Amino acid sequence: MDAFLAALTAAGVERVIDVRALPLSRRPGFSKSILAASLAAAGIEYVHLKALGTPKRGRDAAKKGDVATLRAVYDEQLDLPEAQAAAARMRDLAAEKPSALLCYERDPCHCHRTLLLAAEGSGMEVVDLYA
Repeated sequence: MDAFLAALTAAGVERVIDVRALPLSRRPGFSKSILAASLAAAGIEYVHLKALGTPKRGRDAAKKGDVATLRAVYDEQLDLPEAQAAAARMRDLAAEKPSALLCYERDPCHCHRTLLLAAEGSGMEVVDLYA
C-alpha cells in the first residue's frame, strides 16, 4: 500500500476511480473500505464505478489470456446504459482533477482499463504509474 500511495502522490493523482466490478482483493489494503480509508488519509478521493467493471465471464477470459473474449464481453458491458452513464461520470471526474483508474491488473496492456479508454475516445492523457 505504501508504494501504491507513493506512486499516486508522485504522479499528482487526487482521485482514484475504481473500475472493478467487485472491489475486493486478497492483497491486503486493496478492498474497497480499507482502500478508501487509506486513500483519504493520503488526501486522495476514492470513487467506485461498478458498472465499468468486467463481468465474470470477461474476468475468467482475462485470467486465461483470452483477450478476444475479454474484449467481446467488455464491449457488451460498455453498451449497457448503466455503463454509459458511469463512463460519462468517469470523464467528468477525470476532467475535474488528476485521476487514476484502478483495477486488479497492474499492467494496463492486459486490462479492461485500456479497452475502456479506447472505447471512450476521450483524449484523456494515459500515464502508466509503474512504467
